[in-house]
Amino acid sequence: MSAMQSWLEAYQTDQINLLLGLFVGLLFGVLAQQSRFCLRAATVEFWRGQLGIKFAIWLFAFATALLLTQILIYSNYLETGSIRQLATTGSLSGAIIGGALFGMGMVLARGCASRLLVLSATGNQRALIAGLIVTVVSQASLSGGLSPARQAISSWWLIPAPARHLGSYVPDYTSLVLALVMLGLAAYMARQHQARTWHWLGAIGVGATIALGWGLTSWHASWSFDIVAVKSVSFTGPSADTLMGLINTPDFPMNFDIGIVMGVFAGSFIAAFVTGEFKMQAFTAETGLSRYIIGAILMGFGGMLAGGCAVGAGVTGGAVLALTAWVALLAMWVSAGLTDWLVDR
Repeated sequence: MSAMQSWLEAYQTDQINLLLGLFVGLLFGVLAQQSRFCLRAATVEFWRGQLGIKFAIWLFAFATALLLTQILIYSNYLETGSIRQLATTGSLSGAIIGGALFGMGMVLARGCASRLLVLSATGNQRALIAGLIVTVVSQASLSGGLSPARQAISSWWLIPAPARHLGSYVPDYTSLVLALVMLGLAAYMARQHQARTWHWLGAIGVGATIALGWGLTSWHASWSFDIVAVKSVSFTGPSADTLMGLINTPDFPMNFDIGIVMGVFAGSFIAAFVTGEFKMQAFTAETGLSRYIIGAILMGFGGMLAGGCAVGAGVTGGAVLALTAWVALLAMWVSAGLTDWLVDR
């Protein structure tokens, strides 16, 4: 047993989970804020035929997450049998409909769940209010008044665990090749558009934190005497858990998901404050309010229906080749493009 493990054994399992989540979240928050990582911006740029820095930033992050996570899997450091997105029954109807609703919502609210959290920490009150609405609707979709609708839609088209692994449909190492091709394309686009070095390096760092989350929780699960969920960065469900923990219990719960939310907020705030980018921004007549509210509601319900947000389902789930995650991500891209065309163009 390593010295680190011996030291960590002095702490309870939930405390270690919280610390790991805080560490990963802090890195994600700093890097996401500085790189301007945003799925909504990438989809809008893509569908408007103006492929540039925003699309390259997202591609850098996704490709890095895919490459490093798959390396962990191929090296047997991360076992697919311990990953919930691959070891349990999935819902294709939830992925399609939930992903579509989420894509619509992130265009209307001008940011996905992760981007709203990052912007909230930089003083953006629009993102803060929209993020709170996403959180409340997510909780209602999980166990409240919207849960019957979520459960009904999720039951329309189920897919068993063995068929949920996208890797079973393609030759070995296809994921590694695909990730390298994506990285090459992202590098070419970043060079063509003269992307700032810190932006694309930060995007690579964002992707690396996804793999880091998988690796750290897998490492913890390998030696802990308690059951530890192997997971990585996500926001829809964890944000709801964090809010409910704040308002429902006197003793704040400690787990990896809550650590992620707290860490991302802290990291984004620190990055914005240090670089002089912290600025209070409120709603104006130009920005509007109703579109943010509608978008947040769609994201809250859609994210829980799809099994995660643009990061949780799209990048984190996509990195382990969960079929439902790739389907949800595709639905987000398509619906975001349609919504941008109908509403903003």
